[in-house]
Amino acid sequence: MQVRLAQDERELAAALALRERVFCGEQGVSLEVERDGRDLDALHVVALERERVVGTCRLLFDRDRARLGRMAVEPGERRRGVGAGILAAAERSAREAGARRITLHAQIAVKDLYSRHGYIQHGEPFVEEGIDHVAMEKVLA
Repeated sequence: MQVRLAQDERELAAALALRERVFCGEQGVSLEVERDGRDLDALHVVALERERVVGTCRLLFDRDRARLGRMAVEPGERRRGVGAGILAAAERSAREAGARRITLHAQIAVKDLYSRHGYIQHGEPFVEEGIDHVAMEKVLA
């Protein structure tokens, strides 16, 4: 598996299609919410297995903070290290872009993945698009 920033329109389109299948198809998030207009402002990390995008996330930046979001992994590839690889590549890319910390809203069901990689929960659980989440942060510097 190779994990890196998306390099072309084909990889970005495959990442967006994966997100739509996971968030809209599996989880019932509306397409309007999933496609929030921020993708052109983001860096997109992709996990590729034989040139097929099997995982993705995006990074948005605000001064020294990166916001990791829209992490999605193909159902058949889950629990095989794809998420961990995406996190490592996202953190590396965020550091290279000057971020000193990463924030995210983790779905409760996968909160432990982020915790294992050094993300700390801040505040109480909340609901976004009908799904329970927690705010998390990791200091990069």
